[in-house]
Amino acid sequence: MIKYLSKISKKNLKGTAVLALDFNTEDEWRMEITLPTVRLLSKAGCRVLILSHRGRPKGVEPKLSQRKNARDLGRMMNQKVFFIPHFRFKEIKTQIDNSPKGSIFVLENMRFLKGEYDNDPKLAKKIAEVGDFYVNDAFPNSHRDDVSVDAIARFLPSYAGLQMEQEIKHLSRIMKKPKKPLVVVVGGGKADDKVGVLKYFKNKADRFLVGGAVANTLLLIDGKYIGDSIADRDREDRKKFYNILRFKNLVMPVDFKWSGGKMLDISKETIKVFRKEIRKAGTIIWNGPLGFIEKKNYEEGSLDIARAIAQNKRAFSLAGGGETVMFLKKYNLDKKFTFISTGGGAMLDFLAGKRLPGIEALRNSKLK
Repeated sequence: MIKYLSKISKKNLKGTAVLALDFNTEDEWRMEITLPTVRLLSKAGCRVLILSHRGRPKGVEPKLSQRKNARDLGRMMNQKVFFIPHFRFKEIKTQIDNSPKGSIFVLENMRFLKGEYDNDPKLAKKIAEVGDFYVNDAFPNSHRDDVSVDAIARFLPSYAGLQMEQEIKHLSRIMKKPKKPLVVVVGGGKADDKVGVLKYFKNKADRFLVGGAVANTLLLIDGKYIGDSIADRDREDRKKFYNILRFKNLVMPVDFKWSGGKMLDISKETIKVFRKEIRKAGTIIWNGPLGFIEKKNYEEGSLDIARAIAQNKRAFSLAGGGETVMFLKKYNLDKKFTFISTGGGAMLDFLAGKRLPGIEALRNSKLK
């Protein structure tokens, strides 16, 4: 059973908290969302050691250091945040134990450490020896079995952070009791990672509105001309999509904006059809833009759909995925959704019914 930080009395929060966060985003929105958890721990008098990462480094890459994140977090918290540039854990423990209560520390990029990717229990034990309890508020990274979100929970009493609690609550609600009609909007440049969600909601969704690489791949399988448009062209991978093409609740684009032999956005008739379905929806899930939003000429479809979702005040609306969230923030539409998930791949895996290692680690942690 998962233990939630929000349910723990502040007087019982003592010592050093090892806190997993995810700062791996283009701007500071993931950091901002987890500030309540950091503040709760610090104000309770806990010393806080933050574990996070940036990018996919092979060894140590100075440009992916967490030093700037420590400075940014300090600015947001309006207090000094200490950056630890090394992994000498005995020294780290001494430094933290001798610091004032409420002190906050950011450890260097966890992915610089050999063993993080391998979920090495020996590394997890070394890190655990620094702290007294563990908190996971890194939902976006919890679909990975890394030390910082999985193995470490074997060695410390473990809790879900405030944002993690909200993720579990809202995503579980959509999976178990979505308000009908349920409309699932999927797009983006990767088709393969949407298959799980499409299959899980096959008999639950009233409509699937598809664009981007997902739509292109389905059109390719159906024998339609897609030119050089982005699609999953691997024959083995495409087999996963054959059954999806037969879904009775699948709504395919009917027209596109073309450029250079590629379909780069949905066009007017498709937008009209998609908006009609969104207006009727009771629950809406959106992951992945419907066009090549990197260029302004091809963001009209995604923007129209985002506005249609925002205008449906009756619906429970959920959006997730870095590209999608950044796009919504660009047009100040993120606040008009019921819930913005911090996860991309993690959200998709959760909604596909998969067990996320980071959440399972919290569920299975027996230490008190």
